[in-house]
Amino acid sequence: MTTVLAEDNVQAAGKALAGKVALVTGASTGIGRAIAERFVAEGAHVFITGRRQAELDAAAAEIGSNVEAIRTDSSDLADLDALYRTIEQRKGRIDVLVANAGGGVAGPLAEVTEEVFDKTFSTNVKGVLFTVQKALPLLAANASVILTGSTSSLRPTLGLGVYSASKAAVRNLARSWIIELGASGVRVNVLSPGPTKTPGLLGLVPSGQEQALLDEATAGVPLGRVGDPAEIANAAVFLASDQASFVNGIEFFVDGGQAQI
Repeated sequence: MTTVLAEDNVQAAGKALAGKVALVTGASTGIGRAIAERFVAEGAHVFITGRRQAELDAAAAEIGSNVEAIRTDSSDLADLDALYRTIEQRKGRIDVLVANAGGGVAGPLAEVTEEVFDKTFSTNVKGVLFTVQKALPLLAANASVILTGSTSSLRPTLGLGVYSASKAAVRNLARSWIIELGASGVRVNVLSPGPTKTPGLLGLVPSGQEQALLDEATAGVPLGRVGDPAEIANAAVFLASDQASFVNGIEFFVDGGQAQI
């Protein structure tokens, strides 16, 4: 476990997350990284996690100040325990938790293996559940918990049945948790991106086929394009901020309208 230390001088007025302590899992690349960058820009002190140390350290270095990187596999409960011990020692609380770590492998039903199923649900469901459960003692009053979902939970994509099912499970976890946590003031919402240009999306196809994948994804989006990670991060800032203080249990689609047709 490696921690990248940073400055804490971000109390500037006018920033949506000034003074807040945030954790973003799966933040080495893509949407998680974009969310971490925006949170820092909005005044938060952000802990980021990922499984690959080199990519995690590179992300922290590029984000710059007010970020700490801790290598964590969110499906490993011992890793999560170590992560939260560090956050407790460093900051003592979490105001915003983004359970973003996840992934999936494309393939038809006939080719699904037990390994693929176990890995997908371990990361996308088990990891999300225990990321939130183990954070409970550190969650501040009126904390915001954001779970990364997907439009595929409503509109499954051919070959992504296991991934889509795992994201549907995430949506239902949020429904349960708002009942359990409501009295504490903790809000739980799901942020569901549509097709977004990330290394994870492009990695679903062999090298050289990326543009064909993007063209296919674009065809189902009313706005006629895929999203940018920064656009997903914009929505995350709103859900994390006090402006969303009465927003609880929703699935916030940031998808160019894909899930609405």
